[in-house]
Amino acid sequence: MPWLVNPLPPIVLACAGIMEQFAHGQDIADALGTRLERGASMAHLVVFAVLTRDFGYQSRGLTPPAEEFRFEITGPSGEVWAYGPEDAEQRVSGPAEDFCLLVTRRRHRDDLAVTATGSLADHWLDVAQAYRGPAGPGRQPGQFARVTV
Repeated sequence: MPWLVNPLPPIVLACAGIMEQFAHGQDIADALGTRLERGASMAHLVVFAVLTRDFGYQSRGLTPPAEEFRFEITGPSGEVWAYGPEDAEQRVSGPAEDFCLLVTRRRHRDDLAVTATGSLADHWLDVAQAYRGPAGPGRQPGQFARVTV
């Protein structure tokens, strides 16, 4: 599909749309002081974030690490969505909603149950973003209170 600078496969555009819907839907929920119910469709955003792991580095002028990461993200049903080599030293894990809030930069990492093993993975939690372009200032720890359904 023709797109801005380079053509993109339709699946990439679809996942980018899902990412935008998740992020801006969260913005609306935050403005209204409500919590959204999340479902298995977050798997698409999780895959997109894994595939675009390097965007956060690139947006800051950093060189992404060559080392592969293992991502073990737990979906709403309890199923683990795993990507990357099983024996990777750099690992990221946590609930899907928290992971998606992190990669869309809608919450600060300190407010989420996403964890890292390894110094590269730990640094990635600070720069993670599933979109190209400037990162912006990000969120502050504790900026948003947990809202219950």
